[in-house]
Amino acid sequence: MDIKRKITTGILLCCLAVCTACTGAGVTPEEAEPTKMTSAGDTVVTPQQTPQEAPTAQPPEEITGTIVDATMSTLFLKTEDGGEYTFAIQDAQTELGENGLAIGSVIDVTYLNGEEGEIPVAQKLVLVKEAPALDFFLYEDRAREILKDMTLEEKAGQMFFARCPQSDAAQLEEELQLGGYILFNRDFEGKTKTEVKEALESYQAAAKIPMLIGVDEEGGSVVRLSRYDAFRDESFLSPQALYEQGGMDLVRSDTQEKAELLESLGINVNLAPVCDVSTDPDDFIYTRAFGGDAAQTSEYVKAVVSEMNEAGIGATLKHYPGYGSNSDTHTGVARDTRSYDTFTSSDFLPFVAGINAGAPSILVNHNIVECLDDENPASLSARVHEILRDEQGFLGVIMTDDLYMDAIKEEYGVGQAAVMAVLAGNDLLVSSQPEEQLAAVVEAAKDGTLSEDMIDAAVTRILCWKLSMGLTE
Repeated sequence: MDIKRKITTGILLCCLAVCTACTGAGVTPEEAEPTKMTSAGDTVVTPQQTPQEAPTAQPPEEITGTIVDATMSTLFLKTEDGGEYTFAIQDAQTELGENGLAIGSVIDVTYLNGEEGEIPVAQKLVLVKEAPALDFFLYEDRAREILKDMTLEEKAGQMFFARCPQSDAAQLEEELQLGGYILFNRDFEGKTKTEVKEALESYQAAAKIPMLIGVDEEGGSVVRLSRYDAFRDESFLSPQALYEQGGMDLVRSDTQEKAELLESLGINVNLAPVCDVSTDPDDFIYTRAFGGDAAQTSEYVKAVVSEMNEAGIGATLKHYPGYGSNSDTHTGVARDTRSYDTFTSSDFLPFVAGINAGAPSILVNHNIVECLDDENPASLSARVHEILRDEQGFLGVIMTDDLYMDAIKEEYGVGQAAVMAVLAGNDLLVSSQPEEQLAAVVEAAKDGTLSEDMIDAAVTRILCWKLSMGLTE
């Protein structure tokens, strides 16, 4: 079933009133649990007959759960405790389509029990929470199955999105089983498309779990491969230049072309779009940003994320919570003294737009944002991650900016920074020194500084991302 299908009748938008005369024959007032399913595919739904008289004695029970599948006459729900339930919808007008409760919506179900073995009949559905654009929750069960067979060291390895080493990259992957490699200029300079593709295939061959292969191909001043003639006649244009030349249509077609080029080489993640709101040419981040206000930047972000999702290339929103006019954290600590209102009314908005468009990952910057946490860089701040998860509803993978930047390594130390990043709530650690930082994470898990449950939660999200892109099964 296409997970984008939705239940469309106006009845389902607020409630589904199924008259009791449509319940199964012989329905009694006795209490019974809803039909529990092992999986949507294992459940057989059979038509129910119309009774002569409707039961009246027993009030219906209620359950709150997430829609994981649906047919014309059946809903499959999963509750927070892991229970899976089947409900009959006996309404001939119910259809699946574009306007209604999507797969992934959280709903309250009021239902009537039938005879033993019969599927309970839904009387009323009430929308609790709209479906997220991101479909990670659909892959959690499979991710947890994979997780069960992994050692602690393998789990920790999956949490590293490492700078691809200049030599012996396949050997390092075989040893550490890293979650992925990020490619830079040196990985493309002087090489042909065939050579790059073969190199990436060798890295994947060394991985037990297929790797994320990422690149910063933003366009403009940050292009890793299109700067070389072997990959494109001209470098990809910056977001500002694209929009000036052809509006959002050119932004979309440019994103499609990038995705096709990356996919042809074996690259599955583009660390883009830049979501920072910047309108001042003097800002460090300005040349990489869209250059418009929050509303204009949000439209740009939605367009890019939608096209990347359509093409099957992983998008990364950056640099959360918004870079503003801060200096370059590659060379030292940057403090952001702006008010919280500035973030809620401007900087957060493009990130929320990207989340709502279904972006699978977000990269957090190293700025110390004083209104959020006046002690820790955003990348190492539990409070920043709480806002992203709890207030903005992000379900996907959160990653740090490179933990080897001067703003981090000189202040906290390489190993300690990695442990702090996991404690803050990051799933992926971008690292130019994965050996040392991976060892620190494993040791912290062994001595109890990090709980294995925290690591499991992070790796589950990483695996869900890989499953959603079809990298693994």
